[in-house]
Amino acid sequence: MRETKTTNPELIQLISLLKKESREKQAGIWLDIAEYLSKTRSQRVTVNLSKISRNTKRADTVIVPGKLLGSGSIDHAVTVASFGASEKAKVKLAAAKAKYVSISELLEKNPKGANIKIIR
Repeated sequence: MRETKTTNPELIQLISLLKKESREKQAGIWLDIAEYLSKTRSQRVTVNLSKISRNTKRADTVIVPGKLLGSGSIDHAVTVASFGASEKAKVKLAAAKAKYVSISELLEKNPKGANIKIIR
C-alpha cells in the first residue's frame, strides 16, 4: 500500500512551523493542529459556521484544523483561524463583525496557544 503525503508546499511549511513552535513554546495545541493537518485531504476537518455559532461565545478564539465552510449563520463576533475558508464563510464572518485569520497569523499573535478552542 502506498503512503500518501501532501504535496501542497504551503501546508507542508505550516505543519513544520506548528511542530517547531510546539517544541519551543511547550504548547501542545500546535502539535495537535499539525497532526490534524497532516491527515489526508479526505480525512481533514471541514466545519460549517453553524457549528462555530453553537459552540462559541462572543469574543472567543477558534481554530479549525482544515477548511471553514459557509453553511449556517453566525450572530456574534469571534476570531476564527483555519487553513482554508470558502468565500461565503468569509463574507458571513465579516457581516457578523467576526474576524478571520490564517493559522500562521494566529500563531504569531498567540504563540502559547492560550484560550483557543479547537473545533473539528
